[in-house]
Amino acid sequence: MLKTRVITALVLMALLLPSLFYSSQAGWALLVAGFIGIAAWEWGALLGWPSSRRIILGVTTTLLCALLSAVVPDAIGAGELSAPSQPWVLIAYAVAAAFWCLVIPLWLKNKWPLGGFSGLLVGAVVLLPTWLAMVQLRMLGAGALLGIFAVVWMADIAAYFSGKAFGKHKLAPTISPGKTWEGAIGAGVGVVIYGLVVRQLFGLEFMSLPLWIAALVGVTAVSIVGDLYESLLKRKAGIKDSSNILPGHGGVLDRIDSLTSTLPVVALVWLLFAAR
Repeated sequence: MLKTRVITALVLMALLLPSLFYSSQAGWALLVAGFIGIAAWEWGALLGWPSSRRIILGVTTTLLCALLSAVVPDAIGAGELSAPSQPWVLIAYAVAAAFWCLVIPLWLKNKWPLGGFSGLLVGAVVLLPTWLAMVQLRMLGAGALLGIFAVVWMADIAAYFSGKAFGKHKLAPTISPGKTWEGAIGAGVGVVIYGLVVRQLFGLEFMSLPLWIAALVGVTAVSIVGDLYESLLKRKAGIKDSSNILPGHGGVLDRIDSLTSTLPVVALVWLLFAAR
């Protein structure tokens, strides 16, 4: 299993890193659209859809993202102007942030089912802002986008080790039995330390230090919520992984569950503070 995970990770890195650093903004938008299309195909499994409908959903999602890239190139940094904070963009991020910060905590508490037309709308709120944020945040530079990814990776790593060392109190035993409050606190501490180091190294002073720390803690909480939400949906659907398209890793949704909640929130903060 470990060998398979490592090989898959190396293949993904070989595909994504050159594209991240050297492709055009339009090319990056199309590549991410393909990954989000696969995630939409997997979302169909969470809805209990048959294979044919899932394929249609995945293809339609990819084409919709590609169409947005062509129609509003300025919004993704591929046009003559750079206008990432267009009103519809802010609305998309605000809806996503409200969904993750206000709706999902209630969803996790009440364990609502996912299905029907509402399930399709939820998928749009989860996936489309993620695509947009992953494209727009690259406008800060490939290294900056990797640094944002690293916030989620740091949260996962710190949660794992602090949970292993100190974990006693279950965070959500009926959703993800392995997660503990001690792990969540460790994730927050790890992300704050990482964020303070990054702030010092790159002079990120577009917000005050207390607000910066609060934002780091908030992003950590949102990343954990995203992870728990996908775990809940998989339990409801009776599946272990969103798919097996990534051998040893499960599916695309399994790898980006925390990013779907984190990236739109980070993009919103960027537009409201740093991009002004």
